Amino acid sequence: MSSNKLDQAALDTLFLSARSHNGWQDKKLPEGIIEEIYDLWKMGPTTANSCPARLVFIQSPEAKERLKSCLAAGNVEKSMAAPAVAIIAMDLEFYEKLPELFPHDDARSWFVGNDKKIEENAFRNSSLQAAYFMLAARSLGLDCGPMSGLDYDKMNQEFFQDGKVKCNFICAIGYGDESKLFDRLPRLSFDDACTIL
Repeated sequence: MSSNKLDQAALDTLFLSARSHNGWQDKKLPEGIIEEIYDLWKMGPTTANSCPARLVFIQSPEAKERLKSCLAAGNVEKSMAAPAVAIIAMDLEFYEKLPELFPHDDARSWFVGNDKKIEENAFRNSSLQAAYFMLAARSLGLDCGPMSGLDYDKMNQEFFQDGKVKCNFICAIGYGDESKLFDRLPRLSFDDACTIL
C-alpha cells in the first residue's frame, strides 16, 4: 500500500498549492467533517502509540469569545472569522492510556514519575499529531491557519483548568479567502536543509 504514489492533484492539495490562511469565506463546515478529520488524524504514528494530543473545537460564538481573550491582537480577526478553531493540546497524563494503546509492553512505566520525559514526549508527539491534523483537514477539502500567537497561561486557565492538559497551539479550519493570502514565502534549498551521509 505505501508504494502507491499520490497523484499530482493530491500532492498539490496536501503540500504544493496548500497555504496557511489568514482570512476565511463565510461558509460553514459540513456536518460531520470534524469527525472525519479525527478518523484520519488518529491513524498517524506517535511514540509507543501514545497519542498525547487532545483537540477542542471552538465553533460557537460563546466559545469564540472565550478564545478571543487569549489571542495575540494579530490573531483575533482571523480566528473569529474562521468557521472553527482547533485548540491542539497535549495531555500530560497520556501515559495512563498506554496499557490500552500499547498493550504488548509496559510502556506506562517508561514515563511515570519522569516529568522531563513526559513533557518532551507530550510536546513532540502532539506537535507531530498537529501536522497530521492539518494534512487530514486539507485532504478533506478544508484550509488551515495554524497560529501560536496567544497567551498560553490564559488559554490553559480558560480551557484546561485541571492542569493535566496544556495548549500546544491553535489551528483555524474552514474555506480560505484567497484574496487575503500573502505571497508565498521562499523555502530553503535541499543543500541548505539536508545532508546525505
